[in-house]
Amino acid sequence: MAYRIQAIELYLRETPPNRASTSIGRMGSQGTRSRSPLAHVRMIVRDGEGQETFGCAADRLSVRWLDKRPKRTKARKLRELVRLIYDARRIYLDEPSFNDPFGKWRSCYRRIKQAGDEQGQEELTSSFASALLERTMLDAVSRLAGKSIYEMVRDDRLDFRPGAIHAELDGLAPADYTAAEPLTAFHIRHTVGNSDPITADDLPPESRVNDGLPEMLEEYVHQDGLHYFKLKLSGDRRHDLQRMARIWEVLPMDGGTQLTMDANEAYLDLDEFEAFVHDLEQQQLGLFQHLLWIEQPMPRALTFDPKAAAAIRLIAARKPLLIDEADGSLASYREAYGTGYAGVSHKNCKGFFKSLLNRALVTHYNRKGQKAFMSGEDLQNLPIAPLHQDFASLAILGIDHCERNGHHYNYGLSMLSEKDKASAARNHPDLYVERGDEWFLKIREGVVQCTSLQCPGFGVAEEPDWGSMEDLQAWLDRRYPA
Repeated sequence: MAYRIQAIELYLRETPPNRASTSIGRMGSQGTRSRSPLAHVRMIVRDGEGQETFGCAADRLSVRWLDKRPKRTKARKLRELVRLIYDARRIYLDEPSFNDPFGKWRSCYRRIKQAGDEQGQEELTSSFASALLERTMLDAVSRLAGKSIYEMVRDDRLDFRPGAIHAELDGLAPADYTAAEPLTAFHIRHTVGNSDPITADDLPPESRVNDGLPEMLEEYVHQDGLHYFKLKLSGDRRHDLQRMARIWEVLPMDGGTQLTMDANEAYLDLDEFEAFVHDLEQQQLGLFQHLLWIEQPMPRALTFDPKAAAAIRLIAARKPLLIDEADGSLASYREAYGTGYAGVSHKNCKGFFKSLLNRALVTHYNRKGQKAFMSGEDLQNLPIAPLHQDFASLAILGIDHCERNGHHYNYGLSMLSEKDKASAARNHPDLYVERGDEWFLKIREGVVQCTSLQCPGFGVAEEPDWGSMEDLQAWLDRRYPA
């Protein structure tokens, strides 16, 4: 099928400050109330038969996660990221005609990464810029076909060829690396941040928001019927062991509790991390037995150190390890697997085709009798496009539980325009519920139902309300002038 990109527009939706200074799962410093600026892309695409439609995608500008290099201000990181997003827009428009979505992505990905390298950007930053345009294009071509993104992948309508990137994957078919049917229900894995309140003792009455929503882990457990939890580590072994013991006391003890841990690169010393895993097993055996894996324990730069491989394998024999921040390039998972990491995270902001490639690698390793897996991680996926498109990706990848905390940062869908809220309520009644005068993510016994996301396109049923947003560059110049 022939396609031509007619136009690409960039927008920004700035959400209000977090509803609480101790928002559950936040990664900021104590007492901060950060905003969640959401970059949006609108692409107009025409096919060879003259049909024309829009494609869209959006992601939070998570510069503190993308780039953790010291002495680089948030304003500088934002300006550099926005510059790279505009470079990605130009690259996609340089050759607007294409026949093969996967081939179009490969060509543009290489050029965006080259631009990022020339600007001194982290690989994750380049991947983020690429992923925004990639997902927008895929939304448009799926919508033109009248098919969901699941159907486009499963029916091989995107020309995805994993063997073109990793030779060992040559010959794999979509049925080998996608769910037999799109998943439509997901367990919410609730993230507990390093300073998030666990019980009422951690949050005095005068510090509460009192907006009718839960404000501490204990309340979330009871209201949402949660069974999956992600526990953040600080890198301080003694502190982490004490905090894990406190958290374990309030988690449901009905046998269904599943845990993961995430250090976000905090353990700078391999021996100290090894000691933490040893002590955790010795001191908290019950918790340890419910622990599925530990995510990104050490800095991304140390993940691929061959000198650490032997020690990593010893730790991984006790609990599987997973990379996240270290997953910057298309080859990252394959390289990390060679040093003892069994898992890799899916995040749409790292790239959709990249996640398909990593899922194909998991299939390849599993068929060789080796342990390999993929997880769903993303702290602040907010409605509409980021949240819907991530669930739509998980439906393809066959991942039935995922980190989900974005719905805690804002009061329901209050950050959206009335037009967008009406669209969400009308098209996705399984996903949202009305309480009072606002709409909220519908969580029942820890599960979200997402059948309505299997619609033409990439999980977004109607065109977003662009008029309620701001031009991306105008927002940057206003909020972070050079």
